[in-house]
Amino acid sequence: MTTHTSAKRSVLISGASVSGPALAYWLHRSGRFEVTVVEKAPALRAGGYPIDIRGTAVEVVRRAGLLPRLREAHLDARRATFLDAGGEVIVSVKASALAGGVEGHDLEVRREDLSALLYESVRDDVEFLFGDSLVAFEDSGQSGQGVDVTFRSGLRRTFDLVVGADGMHSATRAALFGPEERYHRYLGYCFALFTMDNTLGLDRELLMWNTPGRAAALYATGNPDEVHAFLTFHRPEPPHDALRDPEAGPDLVASVFADAGWEVPAMVGALREAADPFLDTAGQIRLPHWSRGRVALVGDAAYAPSFLTGQGTSLALVGAYMLAHSLLAHPDHTAAFAAYGRDLREFVALNQGLVDDGGARLFPLTTEALEKRNTMLRGLVALPAPTPRPAHTALVLPRPAR
Repeated sequence: MTTHTSAKRSVLISGASVSGPALAYWLHRSGRFEVTVVEKAPALRAGGYPIDIRGTAVEVVRRAGLLPRLREAHLDARRATFLDAGGEVIVSVKASALAGGVEGHDLEVRREDLSALLYESVRDDVEFLFGDSLVAFEDSGQSGQGVDVTFRSGLRRTFDLVVGADGMHSATRAALFGPEERYHRYLGYCFALFTMDNTLGLDRELLMWNTPGRAAALYATGNPDEVHAFLTFHRPEPPHDALRDPEAGPDLVASVFADAGWEVPAMVGALREAADPFLDTAGQIRLPHWSRGRVALVGDAAYAPSFLTGQGTSLALVGAYMLAHSLLAHPDHTAAFAAYGRDLREFVALNQGLVDDGGARLFPLTTEALEKRNTMLRGLVALPAPTPRPAHTALVLPRPAR
């Protein structure tokens, strides 16, 4: 993406997790945009569950020059061990056998490591407004004046374009297209994610306990002091109100797992004391359009696939690249946003479609389904390394626009 000397367009990106800084990188690198990123958190967010970078997304980070450092940060989990209701081992398999990725090519890194690398790549060249957020914006439409933005701090500015990269529960999307429930596809599961003490001395491994409709997992990523803990359970209808309440959410989780064995009681107790609890439902965002006027969406704000696919970060990285490519290839934002939607839609649909076996694979709802899952896992022990899932590599990146 080469530098041009024509007047630069101004872009405001809301969100500094993955897709926001990634988009900022590609736009700034072109030399054709002045980029501002606003993030409601007071600083770059630390922590977060480990994330996967697979298939086409690996090529994105390679083109960004980040691949060597991400390979250094690769977690290289050794094994995944599945347990029955009493905590007895059912089967232990290579962790890579579960992901459907390519061992030695695809990556698993801490979210904070990826975010830090993306931020470092642009922090000296892009304006970051931490501790602030959009509260209102008005698109001037065809008048050519841009988007008038009001920030929570009271700051008011005008930008040529605005991009919402503010996640699954995007405020930008709500302002554009209305309440989330119109576009949210609930997948039947709720979860609690948090860190806790590594009392079992785990090292680069996953332990997962299952009973029908419930699962508990401990994932150690190399830190000897703490592990990532995960509790998930099935609910026919999403209990949004309970999960958003800091007291009702842990109470709901405790009631669901009241009779559970293994380490689950300790996990429920740790949830109540955790410094970083995150409770939510598993779901997808499915929008007919990812833009309106001078405002567009990218990453989870536009097409969250859910953790059941393992492709959220990869879609965010690929989506940021494709949006930047379209903006560089088409000076008119209307044509650029149309191309972005047209060129990325099939890739998103294929990866969102992975959810249809993701839930059944990890979190069976019946005794019969659980036994079938366990039989499948036992078979993985004797099988050769898995081939990549076609959805992961279904998009060939276009050459950088000039």
